[in-house]
Amino acid sequence: MVEFNSSNLDRTFAALADPTRRSILAELASKGEERVTGLAKQHAMSLAGVSKHLIVLEKAGLVKRRKDGRVHTMTLEAAPMSEALAWIDRYRTFWEANLDSFETYLKQLQTGKQQP
Repeated sequence: MVEFNSSNLDRTFAALADPTRRSILAELASKGEERVTGLAKQHAMSLAGVSKHLIVLEKAGLVKRRKDGRVHTMTLEAAPMSEALAWIDRYRTFWEANLDSFETYLKQLQTGKQQP
């Protein structure tokens, strides 16, 4: 069985829980990298506002910051999301089996054939 680092998963899921942070990640995924000022403009936020979101994403390991003088550029780091996906995949079989059973039950109800 795969062991997961609970604190890493907690930080990842907490970071992904906010729609603005998910939007920032989507932007970085499509562009590859973006300046902090560009992210602030795209989300109609102040630099301080976007910086707070970026700090959460950095602590979760979802983004990396590169400094070139006063210019800060952000890039996506997807490794923490792969650990979260692996955690979710552990439960996929369970949910798929339950949904298959539920589908069978609904079909039995529709045809009027109930099994004891």
